[in-house]
Amino acid sequence: MSMIQRIERLPLREVWPHEAYNFTKWLEENIEALNEVLDTELVPEGVEREQSAGAFNIDLVAKDRDGRTVIVENQLERTNHDHLGKLITYTAAMDAKVAVWVSSDPRPEHIAAVTWLNELSGTSFYLIKVEAIRIGDSPYAPLFTRIVGPSAEFKELGERKKDLAEREDIRQRWWTRLIERSKTVTKLHAHISPSTVSWISTASGLPGVAYIYTVTMGGTGVEVYIDRGKDSDAENIEIYRQLESRKEEIEKVFGPGLVWQPLDGKRACRIRCRRESGGYRSPEEDWPKIQEVCIRDMDRLENAFRAAIQAVRI
Repeated sequence: MSMIQRIERLPLREVWPHEAYNFTKWLEENIEALNEVLDTELVPEGVEREQSAGAFNIDLVAKDRDGRTVIVENQLERTNHDHLGKLITYTAAMDAKVAVWVSSDPRPEHIAAVTWLNELSGTSFYLIKVEAIRIGDSPYAPLFTRIVGPSAEFKELGERKKDLAEREDIRQRWWTRLIERSKTVTKLHAHISPSTVSWISTASGLPGVAYIYTVTMGGTGVEVYIDRGKDSDAENIEIYRQLESRKEEIEKVFGPGLVWQPLDGKRACRIRCRRESGGYRSPEEDWPKIQEVCIRDMDRLENAFRAAIQAVRI
């Protein structure tokens, strides 16, 4: 029976005493050694070492089989912020589509940073751990382990995050303009700060009852929302029933369009008017017209409910 020996891990500086002169030079001549941990195939032709990028030099610049530019940043020590900054700077300077960071000891915060870059960037970022090994008296051998790399799941998560950030930015612009525009009609929400979510509210004068604007991608709404907090189900429905008892006079002031929703099975209740004639995804040149209608709805809502809310006894 043949003898089975264990892998021996060696200090990297024993195998490659100098990062630039030994390791980077070796990797330049053996760039395909990285292919086993990448999702692309690097080609040995045309690899350049210490290529200039402004005032700095990139360890290695290579190409993959698809002709995309690949940068490789080496670090025979624990990852640090300096090399992370270089990786990002070199990627931008070379318009690289693949960026590889090779290190002997990837730190958790840099693993998280490279993961984040893969979520938000069109470039594929890799963080690769390098070790030097041998078995018995065999020659030294590199061992590359992929710690972080791109994936469809990361890209999908990144797209969702970008979409969320975009929606929050659009909604904040929407509310900024609506609040400013509404001041010429009603001061009800004049003191409210623009929000990044799909609604803004202001107090009605009765605790737990608010006047709320809502907006979605394709619609807007105004509502009286009733929620006095935890364990308030009975109080909420009692306020709702008192307002509902004056439904005829309320709707006479407001006009058609109110929907009364006790929201059975939920703590809160509401009375709302909803329009599907445009929301925050509408062209911004259409916002003034859409918001004017919404503001008028809120003015009518307050006028219709003011006396009824003041008359509530709870």
